[in-house]
Amino acid sequence: MSLESEVELPGEAVLPGVLSDALHAELVHFRRDLHMHPELGNQEFRTTAAIKERLERAGLKPRVLAVGTGLVCDIGEWDGRRPMLALRADIDGLPIPDTKTECSYRSTVPDRAHACGHDVHTTVVLGAGLVLAELDRQGLLPRPVRLVFQPAEEVLPGGAADAIDSGVLEGVGKILAVHCDPRVDAGRIGLRTGPITSACDRLEIALDGPGGHTARPHLTTDLVTAAARVVTDVPAIVGRRVDTRAGLAVTWGRIESGHAPNVIPQHAELSGTVRCLDLDTWRQAPDVVVAAIDEVANLHGAKSEINYVRGVPPVVNDADVTELLRQAMTARRGADSVEDTEQSLGGEDFSWYLQQVPGAMARLGVRTPGERTVRDLHQGDFDADESAITVGVEMFTAAALLDAAQ
Repeated sequence: MSLESEVELPGEAVLPGVLSDALHAELVHFRRDLHMHPELGNQEFRTTAAIKERLERAGLKPRVLAVGTGLVCDIGEWDGRRPMLALRADIDGLPIPDTKTECSYRSTVPDRAHACGHDVHTTVVLGAGLVLAELDRQGLLPRPVRLVFQPAEEVLPGGAADAIDSGVLEGVGKILAVHCDPRVDAGRIGLRTGPITSACDRLEIALDGPGGHTARPHLTTDLVTAAARVVTDVPAIVGRRVDTRAGLAVTWGRIESGHAPNVIPQHAELSGTVRCLDLDTWRQAPDVVVAAIDEVANLHGAKSEINYVRGVPPVVNDADVTELLRQAMTARRGADSVEDTEQSLGGEDFSWYLQQVPGAMARLGVRTPGERTVRDLHQGDFDADESAITVGVEMFTAAALLDAAQ
């Protein structure tokens, strides 16, 4: 593996680690292979094996996580004193079909796709690891770096908890990640200090009543009406019981009840998500939401059974670590390559790492400059401009070197 020219910063040391065309081509090939073979959370055996093989070929010693998928790999020897920098990638795909029609590397697995860019995240961290390993062999890596390839990001409450239980944060002082952003041009990143994603929980409700004839709803529990009132009233009630700036939102994705037009059913089911922009309000959310559901169900005479599934808190970017990413990207691509980004309502289990150590997530631009087609995340036609791989690798490489120099 070869590295190309170095980047010299005015008044600062030279930063090595710019990718060669050959390494970029290899990483594109690796990403496409992952894209063609997506695996769901905690089933990423092929993906884990592919990452492991490439790291071992680079002379590294990756370790598979205790859950059986995902890996952790250190570059350099940690002396037990100065904390390491960690780079995290998520490796799982989504249970949706790949709908791209003119793509030679579309998914070969029915109803499975890398529609959130995890194949890109994985390739970026792998590429950074290969570059940093080469620098370490040359004696140019001042401090060890840890690579974390995490499974099951898409499975609430996220595979980050299992990775943490496996010890991936032991000895780590900071952690970095990227997330593909189809609204940002390739060659650029979006940064934000503070919350950059939302908390996300899952809500499952069962409503029950005696049932009856639609001719006599007054003699029973009108369960469909009760379910409809839960759908419409609960979000409004919740929105009035917390500070509106917290952005606590209940949104429904499924409602199911009944089988005949003239029969009042005995059972109804609802499910949806609870999202929140604010960490403190997220901690209160279960009590607020459950109380609102019970109130509405009781008002209409329905018995409620509520399964509130805790998901993930917001990703809250540390100010100093966010600045490290800004400096790294500026070193590689110039100040104009960094833009401010807004907080999204999407959830990301990278937040669990940030409950333990400071860190930051950057939005990696993957839109081809000039492209007008909108390719949103979690859609079957999502794809990425692969020049973003080199951008992410070089940013992480620069971040590791700058962090070691601080």
